[in-house]
Amino acid sequence: MEKAFFAVDLGATSGRTILATLSDNGLELSEVNRFPNHLLQVGENFYWDIYELYRNILEGLKIVSGKGIRLTSIGIDTWGCDFVCVGKDGKFLRLPSAYRDPWTDGAPEKFFERMPLSEVYGKTGIQVMNFNSIFQMDTMRRHKDSAFEAADKILFIPDALSYMLTGEMVCEYSVASTGQIVNPGTRKLEPSILKAVGLTEANFGRFVYPGEEIGCLRPEVQKLTGLGPVPVIAVAGHDTASAVAAVPAENEKFAYLSSGTWSLMGIETPKPIINPDTRQLNFTNEGGIEGTTRFLKNITGMWLLERCRQVWKAEGREYSYDRIQEEAWKAKDFPSTVNPDDPRLANPENMVEVIRSLAAEQNQPVPQTDGEMISCIYHSLVAKYMEVIDILRRFAPFEIRKLHVIGGGSANGIVSQWTADALGMPVVCGPTEATAVGNVMVQARTAGLVKDLWEMREIIAKAFAVKTYLPGNKQSKP
Repeated sequence: MEKAFFAVDLGATSGRTILATLSDNGLELSEVNRFPNHLLQVGENFYWDIYELYRNILEGLKIVSGKGIRLTSIGIDTWGCDFVCVGKDGKFLRLPSAYRDPWTDGAPEKFFERMPLSEVYGKTGIQVMNFNSIFQMDTMRRHKDSAFEAADKILFIPDALSYMLTGEMVCEYSVASTGQIVNPGTRKLEPSILKAVGLTEANFGRFVYPGEEIGCLRPEVQKLTGLGPVPVIAVAGHDTASAVAAVPAENEKFAYLSSGTWSLMGIETPKPIINPDTRQLNFTNEGGIEGTTRFLKNITGMWLLERCRQVWKAEGREYSYDRIQEEAWKAKDFPSTVNPDDPRLANPENMVEVIRSLAAEQNQPVPQTDGEMISCIYHSLVAKYMEVIDILRRFAPFEIRKLHVIGGGSANGIVSQWTADALGMPVVCGPTEATAVGNVMVQARTAGLVKDLWEMREIIAKAFAVKTYLPGNKQSKP
């Protein structure tokens, strides 16, 4: 029997809704609507327009309803860390702050003055990034932020959107874990961390795990969309957790690379890995589905190339994806690399000039042509992947035999082959739509169509073609 699922997949620059059908013939996906996610600057601060995101979700639901499709359920995944403050009357107190807002610069150091890093990491296993939720909350506390002081509840972005659809407030495990407020051992909110910013568990919605039902569409939403009381499911609300759930692996002996603007590289483990070494290396332990932990490292990814393209566009040179690959291939032997995670590459005005200066600092050949710059970026990412894999091998409770690349970056054949050569292991690429696929499959598990994570992955492997790159394969011109 065919079942239809509606997945909302929101990224930091754009969002989309997906209609998926699962039947005896397999899994099929089609895009319903796509829309930009604009970062709003008001004064010196940056916000997300959550109402516009909600409007676009409703538009997608209306389109599906207009086609007479009967939905089994709805699920929402987004980026992590950011949240909405909700008043006692259930109203949002203002637009949610965006993680790219510089207002949390230096916030971790201020927080560690009251609670040492060793204690924070020991209780959460989360790497230190200045925009982690706990540092946003502490900054609001220190500044006596009016919305934070008046907040009755804190809702992470996917939970806030689910609340708008259902009227039910929840706190989903995977997205909450990104905020450095969840204890991965207990898989619950950590009271001592919350207390440090003046909060308690009562300031959050009902704690749920991927696959639990949040509630049904509220009557007003049913009227607006033409749908009935469709259930909204708490999928893995953090987009990377949904993406990793869609890795088409046959066993646990793999590493994954969720490749896009960010590169998130790690392993899936039954337990968190928290010790002084992982703290020093700034590795993170985020919540996955079915009790798994995503032990991973955040790496700056194709952000470097995206920002270079902005520079080239301003100079009158625009490149298609195919042209970028051609230029990289021409300069494939260019030898220079830089550290993608150098703080100077976080958000420079001119990415090209900063990469050139970093190469010069290290007495390496300075990329002069655009092709040399692209090659430098690609080789730099591959070098970082090799470094991280070596670290993962130290901590993995199993032998890592493959690297699964998912997300948009999985379509980059040049980087994939170079990665296979550098790591000395097969690199399996696909699906590119991993986040939406993982979202849908968690809904399908809740509907009783699949029994567990490994059956989900078996279905995904059959539904989507993957491409495998083997070490030493000769690669022809793209």
